[in-house]
Amino acid sequence: MKVYTKTGDKGTTALFGGQRVPKNHIRIESYGTTDELNSYIGLIRDQDINPAYKNVLIEIQDRLFTVGAILATPVEKEILKNGQPRLNIARISEQDVAFLENEMDTMDAALPPMTHFVLPGGHTTVSYCHIARCVCRRAERLSTELSQSEEIDPMVIMYLNRLSDYLFVLARKLSFDLGADEIKWIPRK
Repeated sequence: MKVYTKTGDKGTTALFGGQRVPKNHIRIESYGTTDELNSYIGLIRDQDINPAYKNVLIEIQDRLFTVGAILATPVEKEILKNGQPRLNIARISEQDVAFLENEMDTMDAALPPMTHFVLPGGHTTVSYCHIARCVCRRAERLSTELSQSEEIDPMVIMYLNRLSDYLFVLARKLSFDLGADEIKWIPRK
């Protein structure tokens, strides 16, 4: 199988189900940004961090591939003519969201209370978490925009929302673990 198909040379691409849309379609932006997020999470996973965090990140990357597949499939194309689901994969579930919440609660329990916003940075690995958090928020915004014109699974938006929170807490926990300075933002008066 070749990587290139030449079918997108005129600025369109096919959604899962065959419909062709412009490459700047909001649906493409949504799952493309989710793919970008997945790559940044891979970058975090490649750092010298606790193997337990790496395992969580692998789980998240798996779930993000599912998010991308859901976003790439218009609802009207989800069921094949024979009644079988086009996406024969486990969907994003409340358990996936609860998994992120439990991971955050565990990390948060080991951290000093947050009293101010913090400036992103302090260590390269922490900065990667903040970049991923920002990309996640963009994926959430784009998915929300898509949901205003086309039906999408609401669990996608919920998962992305919770994932951006998780990435923030992970950044704080890695700052703590790595002994990096967490600089508080104190507004000028």
